[in-house]
Order: sequence, then C-alpha cells, then structure tokens
Amino acid sequence: MSGKFAVDLTGCVAIVTGGTRGLGRIVAATMAGAGCKVAVCGRNEPEDLPEGVSFHAADIRDPDQAKAFVDAVVEQHGRLDFLINNAGGSPPADAATASPRFFDSILKLNLHSAMYMAQAAYPTMKAAGTGSIVNVASVSAIRPSPGTAAYGAAKAGLLNLTQSLAQEWGPDNIRVNAIILGLMTTETAEATYGDAEAQAAVGRSIPLQRMGMGEDLAGAVLWLCSDMASWVSGSRMNVDGGGERPYFLDLVKGG
Repeated sequence: MSGKFAVDLTGCVAIVTGGTRGLGRIVAATMAGAGCKVAVCGRNEPEDLPEGVSFHAADIRDPDQAKAFVDAVVEQHGRLDFLINNAGGSPPADAATASPRFFDSILKLNLHSAMYMAQAAYPTMKAAGTGSIVNVASVSAIRPSPGTAAYGAAKAGLLNLTQSLAQEWGPDNIRVNAIILGLMTTETAEATYGDAEAQAAVGRSIPLQRMGMGEDLAGAVLWLCSDMASWVSGSRMNVDGGGERPYFLDLVKGG
C-alpha cells in the first residue's frame, strides 16, 4: 500500500486515534506500511494489530489519559511527528429527546478528544520545530445532519478548531489540517446505509460512482503528513468522491 501512494515516512512516529478498527485501522496500517512507527489507543486491546502498530490503553476523552498516552509514545520513540485525530462517531438520536449526557458524550468523543490530543502533542512538536496534525471530520460538519445533530455540531467545531490551531501553531511549523470525509464503506455501513444493494445505490449517487473506502482516507492522510504538503495548513480537504447530489435535482424536470 505504501508503494501505491509512494510516500516514505521511514523514521517517523505517528499516533492514530480510533486506530484499532474500521477506517482508523486502515490509516494506521497504511502509515506503518510507509515506514512509520504507529501507536493506537483504546479502552480494550484488540486481538491483533497490523505490523508496525502498537497499542496503548487510554480513553482520550479524558485529558489526563490523553496526555499520558502521548507522553508514553514520546518516551518510547523519542519523537512524535504526526497526530491523526480519527476517533469519532455517533449512533442516531432524536434531537428533541437526546439527553444532556448523550450530547456531552458525543462532543467529548468527536471534539474534546481532538483538542486534548493536540494539546498533549504540541510541546513535543514545538520542541522539534515540526509536526502535522490531521483532524478527520465529516460532511455532517458542512451540511445538515438530521438524526445526528450532536455529531454534526461536534464535527463543525472540529473544522473551526483546525483553522484556529493552524493560525496559532503555524509559527512553530506545526501544520493542522482537516479532512471532510464523505459517505464511506465501513464494517457498520449496513446499519447506516442498508444492505449491499442499498449501498450500491448510494454509491451510484456519488459523482465517482462509489462510496469511499479506508484507502481513500489513508491516501489523503499520507499526503497531508508528507513533505508534498509542507505549505498546506488550515485546509479543509474534501474526500468525498465529488460530493452528494443535491436532492432537488431529482425533483425537477430533467433531474
């Protein structure tokens, strides 16, 4: 996979949150395949991990645990080059009846954890005079997100956080970018989009005629971490296959 993307990260160290499964696991494996030492975290250790990927027990919704995780990685490897804030997600919930506890939990996972991790990574990156932080957001951040209002709000906050940190930390040569991820095929895609036939129909509605895959996210992450993106910071990179078709087009003549 590293050959496909032709990015060499040999000697570098990365943290990928949410990297034990799903899209994050593919990102972690791809970065490791490019020569990078990769650390992932979670509350429970997975049965297996890709080669070159190590596990640390941590709940990054807690700022103290986030800092301890980053400190452990830096102590083990002596550096931290990349932070990929990929952890996130949300079950559907009716906005009118969602509890304050639910709303808080979604913000902690999708927004607070990214801030805690970035704060923890900052001293090491500043001392090194270089670093790249990639925040994985969602199309829910830039359009209505009915049924997952808290998630959409959190991801919208993540986009603003990205640009604010890019401004504050740019003088330290720390680049901060966001990926606005479109409709993706994951292990939970059936619960979100329906069966294989329904997912294929969703794919056909996208200009590039398919839903996204983990490799699509991983390629964007690799590029943003590489020297090819050395003057890219504060950006919002759409990785969405061309975007969602406006619904009104199907309602008008010729749609």
